[in-house]
Amino acid sequence: MTQTTETTRLLTTAKAISEAIAQEMRRDPDVFVLGEDIGIYGGIFGATEGLLAEFGPERIMDTPIAETGFIGAAVGAAMQGMRPIAELMFVDFFGVCMDQIYNHMAKIHYESGGNVNVPVVVTTAIGGGYGDGAQHSQTLHGLFGHLPGMKVVVPSTPYDAKGLMVSAIRDDNPVLYMFHKGIMGLGWMTPNPRATGHVPGDSYTVPIGVADIKRPGRDLTIATVSLMVHRALDAAEALRGEGIEAEVLDLRSIVPLDRSAIVESVQRTHRLLVVDEDYRSFGMTGEVIATAIEGAFDYLDAPPARLAYPDVPIPYSRPLEQFCLPNADSIAAAARGLVGG
Repeated sequence: MTQTTETTRLLTTAKAISEAIAQEMRRDPDVFVLGEDIGIYGGIFGATEGLLAEFGPERIMDTPIAETGFIGAAVGAAMQGMRPIAELMFVDFFGVCMDQIYNHMAKIHYESGGNVNVPVVVTTAIGGGYGDGAQHSQTLHGLFGHLPGMKVVVPSTPYDAKGLMVSAIRDDNPVLYMFHKGIMGLGWMTPNPRATGHVPGDSYTVPIGVADIKRPGRDLTIATVSLMVHRALDAAEALRGEGIEAEVLDLRSIVPLDRSAIVESVQRTHRLLVVDEDYRSFGMTGEVIATAIEGAFDYLDAPPARLAYPDVPIPYSRPLEQFCLPNADSIAAAARGLVGG
């Protein structure tokens, strides 16, 4: 493939994830996928599209609606040296299989004295914005970030989605890989121009635990993940017209959290706004702010601020849901308050 083709090749996030899985399955016969509607249907969000035709039902395994069963099977297979990818259709369904995740997947390596690895990837869809109600619209990465023993990855772009998936599959630790429906490039979702982007055809990795500056700036840092990276970039463009240059820091993973990147960004900009679609209390926003205060307190020209989902169940009503979600306008308003204050 020519360099020109490589640099102009565009994929949706969904296709980037599927391509990453396919390339790893060709490379490593121990990689397989299981979950609900991941075969013929290709995953309801397209993350496994086309895999069944190439790899067959022995490696692309449609399961019954039995999350405890197939997540537990993935844990057992990983303990025996396989590298399973298990798709939990919505992160909201975590309660059905939480024992397998919290008390087995995340703890077996520690409880075995480091003798047993559990290289399983759990992929799951997160996020709202399309009126699917309180049980299909959460993000919950803070909930899983609170648990020692597993990594939590939250990509925002097609390029990062592919590279982080390859890294997750090759990692010897359990990894929770969370993709937002609004970044997948699905035709029935609200159009998102950044859900399609440049993705190399060759396999590559994006390191887990390394943040990325999606937009440099001097006046404040907006630290965030997933779809809120896109909203923050939109807000930063609006702020630029007012003479405010916002740095958008994409954390890319919750665990490990790139604390050095947070501190270094705040040392440059002297202000911090943390944006999150997850619930406000006891979550990522507080952890990032604590990191900045512990590492860059003397550099702060204003108290750090956060903008997150209020601590209420996610409404089914579209007007109510949109009122609760952070968006470009509310992010820009919060940034103005920090800089003006």
